Amino acid sequence: MMRAIDLFAGSGLFSRGAEDAGINVIWAANHWQVAVDCYAANHSIEPKCQDLHQADWTQVPAHDLLIASPACTGHTPARGKDRPHHDADRATAWAVVSALECHRPSYGVVENVVAFTRWVLFPAWCQAVTALGYAISPHRVDFADLDVPQNRERVIIVLSRSKHPLQLDLPKLPHIPATKIVDFNAGSWSPIRKPGRSPNTIARIEHGRQMHGDRFVAPYYSNGSGLTGRSLHRPIGTIPTVDRWAVIDGDRMRMLSITEARLAMTVPDDYVLPPRHADAMKLLGNAVPRTGAMHIFESLRNVA
Repeated sequence: MMRAIDLFAGSGLFSRGAEDAGINVIWAANHWQVAVDCYAANHSIEPKCQDLHQADWTQVPAHDLLIASPACTGHTPARGKDRPHHDADRATAWAVVSALECHRPSYGVVENVVAFTRWVLFPAWCQAVTALGYAISPHRVDFADLDVPQNRERVIIVLSRSKHPLQLDLPKLPHIPATKIVDFNAGSWSPIRKPGRSPNTIARIEHGRQMHGDRFVAPYYSNGSGLTGRSLHRPIGTIPTVDRWAVIDGDRMRMLSITEARLAMTVPDDYVLPPRHADAMKLLGNAVPRTGAMHIFESLRNVA
């Protein structure tokens, strides 16, 4: 059985997807104690809570596969123009290089936002990985194609100690609409037109109503999905680390619930998340959808 380690493991959904594909995850780490506790509650191993820049990789067990989701906040346009894009979050990708240098596993799978490939140092990162003997194969993936009810575009970078890059043969499955995850009989609703509601929010909802009728989802802030929201007959947009998606039902609205976000991220029913709403949403938004991860690792095993 292929043995793997998981860097920046977060809630552990990337690991769970690997395990569902028949891979044995033997070591994991994350710097945030809440994430470490969530991982430990759902897996048979106790992950390390540490800054991976300071990791002693000689103490990590030998493995065949390195799994990693370096911080995306230094790359994603979703963070906005006012926050710097040259902070320490970008540097987390170099921990992947350090781990590869120490152990030289046969394979690696690195997940990040597509903007990661536009990082000014991405060519240097690739050069470092290549110098360690790895062929690099980036795959642009929309997780909606992988049985996930969410349009979530990411880059999956496959590393292999092979002469030629490995090309994953990923399925393209029918999309699952947001109707499968939104429950109009649940949640805490409020009137759309109430004192203090942003005029921009109301205008976005009115435009959405003209496009989609009385029931749809819309971004509560920012301009994702334009000014019209999204039909419930298509997958919901990317689940972020904070409350963003509003569910509209006639003259009332509410934010997407944790239960609905779990479904959008294909979290197993028995998976334990933190009780605090903000912590659970942060872990979900930072995660790799479990079902999509499973398909990725099944494809890797087929070509490895």
